[in-house]
This record gives sequence, structure tokens and C-alpha cells, in this order.
Amino acid sequence: MQRALDLAGRMVGQTQPNPAVGCVIVKNGAVIAEAATAAGGRPHAEEQALALAGAAARGATAYVTLEPCAQRSSGAASCADLLLQAGVTRVVIAAADPHPLAASIGPARLRAAGIAVEEGLLSGEARAQNADFFASVPKA
Repeated sequence: MQRALDLAGRMVGQTQPNPAVGCVIVKNGAVIAEAATAAGGRPHAEEQALALAGAAARGATAYVTLEPCAQRSSGAASCADLLLQAGVTRVVIAAADPHPLAASIGPARLRAAGIAVEEGLLSGEARAQNADFFASVPKA
């Protein structure tokens, strides 16, 4: 997760209105792909990392600094759906999405499909890294 935070940290301040997110795909103890949210907020970190990993993502673990999105305003496949399609078997998430219309939906979708989901690893660091994003999100 620290590697994912380091990747995201390089993009802080460049991804608005989206947060800077890092994603590292690990299989058999080795990093097979990694990415951060691109400048301007698109493409998302998970989308890029999964594209780099290709078929090797099947059976892998994804470490993500913010929970994978469950829907996209662009109509493109959500990061949760991309993780499912790629066949990852475990997703480790640092921080939950604070937006009331998004919070916990991505992890719930993954769990419902049988993916092991762990949340909270280095959460404080992930929240601090995107403090401006967390402060700007409307409250329920």
C-alpha cells in the first residue's frame, strides 16, 4: 500500500476534481503493474494499472488508496467493474470514498461477486494525502 500512496503522492494537486489515487497490482508476491490517477482525473489509477497488467491480473491482489468507484459520470465501466472483469481475487483499500452517493458501493459490489476486500490499511495516510478532496466532498 505504501507504494500505491507514493504513486498517488506524485499526482496530488494535478487530478482535480478527482482525488489522486494509486493502484498497485501484485501477483505471487511480485508487482505486475502500477499506476496513479492521470492529470485531470482521468483515466483512473485502477483502469491504467489493469490495462498494463492485462491477463496477468487474473488471480492478483489490487492495492488501492481510495475505494474503487462504482459508477462513472462518463458512462465508462467503473473501476469496481474493471477489477471484477480482470479477475482479481483480492482488493486492499486504504480509504473509503467520503461522498454519500459513492461511499462503500464499490467494495460492496466486489464482495457480492466473491472478491476478498480489506479496508483501512494506511487509511490515515491516504486521507491526509487527499485532504483537500475529503474536505470538498458534500456531506450527507
